[in-house]
Amino acid sequence: MEKQINDFQEGEPLALFALIKDAQVRTTKKGDNYLALTFGDQSGELSGNLWDVTDEQVQQFQPGKVIYLEGQRDSYQGRPQVNINNIRLATDDEPNQPEKYVEQAPESEDDIKTALRPFVMAITEPTWRRIVNHLLAKHGEYFFKSPAAKTNHHAFTGGLAYHTLSILRLAKSVIQQYSGINESLLYAGALLHDLGKTVELSGPVGTQYTTTGKLLGHIPLIDGEICATCEELNIDYESSEVVLLRHMVLSHHGLLEYGSPVRPEIMEAEILHHLDELDASIMMMQTALAKTKPGQFTDRIFALDNRAFFNPDDDKYEETTKNS
Repeated sequence: MEKQINDFQEGEPLALFALIKDAQVRTTKKGDNYLALTFGDQSGELSGNLWDVTDEQVQQFQPGKVIYLEGQRDSYQGRPQVNINNIRLATDDEPNQPEKYVEQAPESEDDIKTALRPFVMAITEPTWRRIVNHLLAKHGEYFFKSPAAKTNHHAFTGGLAYHTLSILRLAKSVIQQYSGINESLLYAGALLHDLGKTVELSGPVGTQYTTTGKLLGHIPLIDGEICATCEELNIDYESSEVVLLRHMVLSHHGLLEYGSPVRPEIMEAEILHHLDELDASIMMMQTALAKTKPGQFTDRIFALDNRAFFNPDDDKYEETTKNS
């Protein structure tokens, strides 16, 4: 089996086909242009800079294109990268289908759909249930294909639905542990909280922010969708039920500086915020730890305050425990 991106160790030469996930034209201190590239396959991703880039190369190497890459696995400031020796577009007789290089959710689309149904059915408040069903039907095709982010957490095909399902599973445990939580409201908010990403992001292949996504963001987008749904279904969007649901969506990032127009001011919104953070953080740590040998630290994770996480040697720990 041919090596993938995450199979190469630091200092090792690499040669492989990969997908361009991102490409940004940047300028050095001397004023020369270079191309900051992110390559990906089903094992993960790796960044690299193409120096002294030409206009033709900028046009060639766009997100969503499959390339053949030669270089050396390296690191810079604790983050993995590739020193590029040679790069070209894959030809027609080479494995050039972008879909082959995109990571997939750990569970199949059918399994995720099946697992989501009981949570939708558990929403007993009629207004919330009507809104959720309407919006899931409207965005379902993209909801089950979309990533949950361009980078960082759940940035793979089906990542958005899988992230949503993970939060719902966590929410169920919280509801079982603590009394007084409105199950219908928490489930409805969880199902809708990131649904605006079906518009904010371009899709799982070469994921980019859309113009609408850049200008508005997924939180205002889904809030607008809720209001439009109310108009369509003849629901009063100023009713207490709709206001509570909108608050769940609008506050789920927790802080104004993180993109929420309001902070959580009901218990279910505060819970949703923390579950969202928890699931995203665990996914980022798991992804990094899967690439890290026991007894070593991960590469630094920018979204987690640029921290590196230690991967304990479980076998050594179990041996110590037995002898104590």
